Amino acid sequence: MRNAFAAEITALAAEDPRVVLLSGDIGNRLFDTFKERYPDRFFNCGVAEANMVSVAAGLALCGLRPVTYTIASFMTTRCFEQIRVDVCYHHLPVVIVGVGAGLAYAANGGTHHACEDIAILRVLPEMTVVCPADAEEVRLAVRAAMACRGPVYLRLGKKGERPVHAAPPAFRLGEGIVLRRGTDVCLLGTGNMVAVAQEVADRLAAAGRSAEVVSLHTVKPLDDALLTRICADFPLVATLEEHSVLGGLGGSVAEWMADRGRVRAKLLRFGTPDRYLHEAGDQEYAREVFGLTAEKIAARILAETSPEGRRTT
Repeated sequence: MRNAFAAEITALAAEDPRVVLLSGDIGNRLFDTFKERYPDRFFNCGVAEANMVSVAAGLALCGLRPVTYTIASFMTTRCFEQIRVDVCYHHLPVVIVGVGAGLAYAANGGTHHACEDIAILRVLPEMTVVCPADAEEVRLAVRAAMACRGPVYLRLGKKGERPVHAAPPAFRLGEGIVLRRGTDVCLLGTGNMVAVAQEVADRLAAAGRSAEVVSLHTVKPLDDALLTRICADFPLVATLEEHSVLGGLGGSVAEWMADRGRVRAKLLRFGTPDRYLHEAGDQEYAREVFGLTAEKIAARILAETSPEGRRTT
């Protein structure tokens, strides 16, 4: 994902001289091409992420289109006040990019886990929250984000994410993408968990269940029309995210369902539990600990359904 982002923001800089890239002391080699072509539009702000956001706000007030980029945990929790007061309060077109979100940097320990970022940023007025599923969605999301008139949080993985699209999809902020049709359960994935959702659907198919798979890349605003159809069509809806079950995609969908009153579907939320991971291990290990593997997710969904694919009583 990060390579796709670097390539797309460099391409956009060629099209729009207002594009300015700010880095929190990472991605130096990643952005070599950008720096070579536009040396006066790249700023390494150092290990001072909060100040970087304030600088970006100032640049936006001057008519530029700034993009900030660093590790997701440092880009969000460390900078929350500046994002809230300097960017969102003034409704500024700053694209805030968090790389390695969720458990991508699990091996670096708890300081690098970013499992609260969707929750804290989606509550900010004027903020759009976008979590692309693969490199193709990253490229499209970058362009869509740069076309927004207000702030956008772009939540990226790190590297090696499996592609979920065979061809470039139609991509619009606030509209989910149906990757596979189904009848028994709907899997709403966001970010790098969409690829896991596809694997879950394969496992469910082998057990006689038909699963619909959706890339719900925009967590805020949610796709109202799509959710209305899904909650009417499916007895069981599952959200999959590499984020806390509190406040992320699952929390957003739960709020949406509660606001609608009588909703037919039952909701299962798959994400990180309400606790920290204190053990050391890579991303796959962390997913195993938190039950975010295709095997464990499919097993829980099967336990919730009858052989005909309906809810147990």
